[in-house]
Amino acid sequence: MGITDWTEYRKTLNLSPDEEEEIRLETDLILEVAKAREGRGLSQRQLAEACGLPQPVIARLEKATHSPQINTLLRVLEPLGYTLAIVPKD
Repeated sequence: MGITDWTEYRKTLNLSPDEEEEIRLETDLILEVAKAREGRGLSQRQLAEACGLPQPVIARLEKATHSPQINTLLRVLEPLGYTLAIVPKD
């Protein structure tokens, strides 16, 4: 029987703690972007128009089908009233 879900598949990857942390951070960032969009009552299409990107880019970002480029994140965050920042760890 093959692997049936992401949790099972992820175990086969043998990710390092650093790789696990990178995935967690990227997932958290993507979830926050989607939450900010929804909190402003915007559809993916409306956000795409506001930041000058095609709607499928927003969909791929929110589905996490690939890692977003920093310049794309900055363009998406701007009309949502957010930016990226580097802050010290607690």
